[in-house]
Amino acid sequence: MRRLALLLAGLAMFGPFSIDTIFPAFPVMGADLSADKVAMQQTISVYLIAYALMSIVHGPLSDAIGRRRVILGGLAVFTLASVGCALARDLPTLLVFRAMQGLSAGVGLIVGRAVIRDVLHGDDAQRLMSQVTMIFGVAPAIAPIIGGWILGWGQWPLIFWFLVAFSALLMAASWRWLPETHPREARLSLAPKKLLRDYVAIFLNPRFQRLAAAGAFNFSALFLFIASAPVFVMELLRLNERQFGWFFVPMISGMMLGAFVSGRAAGRIEGRRLVNIGFACCGVAGVANIAYHLLVAEPTVPWAILPMTLNAFGIALVFPIITLSILDMYPRQRGSASSLQAFTGLVLNAVVAGALSPLVSHTGWWLAATAALFTLVGWLFWQRETRRGRQPPCPPSPAVLEPAEHL
Repeated sequence: MRRLALLLAGLAMFGPFSIDTIFPAFPVMGADLSADKVAMQQTISVYLIAYALMSIVHGPLSDAIGRRRVILGGLAVFTLASVGCALARDLPTLLVFRAMQGLSAGVGLIVGRAVIRDVLHGDDAQRLMSQVTMIFGVAPAIAPIIGGWILGWGQWPLIFWFLVAFSALLMAASWRWLPETHPREARLSLAPKKLLRDYVAIFLNPRFQRLAAAGAFNFSALFLFIASAPVFVMELLRLNERQFGWFFVPMISGMMLGAFVSGRAAGRIEGRRLVNIGFACCGVAGVANIAYHLLVAEPTVPWAILPMTLNAFGIALVFPIITLSILDMYPRQRGSASSLQAFTGLVLNAVVAGALSPLVSHTGWWLAATAALFTLVGWLFWQRETRRGRQPPCPPSPAVLEPAEHL
């Protein structure tokens, strides 16, 4: 089981790696490609839009043909797309291959969640999900550090050659050790009408809407700072391209600690209570972040980073339980449910990266206030869910329910 946790965490990591590793190279890439900061920000938004659009396909495809095939195919496409990024010499070409990366990067995270729920139930599933989250949390911390080191050794295309090597290694490991967890007798049809009907049924489910929105908005509070990292680190904190670790390491340490606590709490603390604790941590972090940037004219490390560390800790308590709650609603369509949850979050993240981040990243106060607003919205959706008085968010065993039973 530990090998499976490491493999699934690695599969989930190559998505964040493809975003965060290039952050230190933004100024150099912009100069080489004749692109300003707003144009360079589109390398993130294009990636996320493609990721979001394809995310609604990965899950149902894995429900129909198996998890293993979809993961291996996605890794192959991502490897080729990374080669294209490394060879790109103008911004339009880079954006095309960044979109291809986005189209394939979701297989590890989206299908990986379904794999976890295929093999484990209840508290055991929460523990494995937390282990994967804890290992996966390393990616955003070390990716920009690796990018900065690579940039110190050579030109920015080397960063994409690193992604080629990383994805090729994952493909070899998946070929060797990833089992097929979705048996043929449980597979569903890919008929477009049925797929659309299933998606509509899931999306129109009020409980799905509440849970998906709670998780998406809560995470966007942190993602706003991640998407704004080039400006926040290099302009507001006045650090260089090799000092992104000051931003990412404390933040991701908070996420890893939260994931560890979530795994240890499985079976000991009721899921709904753990989510409430997580949102409380996020709320305190949001207030502290606003207060710091109101009181301090020039933010400095580590004080400017500490609120985000607490925010990441709270998110790591919330997210595994909400995700498992959604998957438990549709035991025969876990891939589809995982896809639609990911699509919800990714569309919001694309808006955050492409529209909000360029507007608010010029000042720490605006970043902090916008992030706190996202946390508040996520908490309000969670409160709507808890007031409905329905079943606990992470039931001890899966109930075989079709979408129609929830409508």
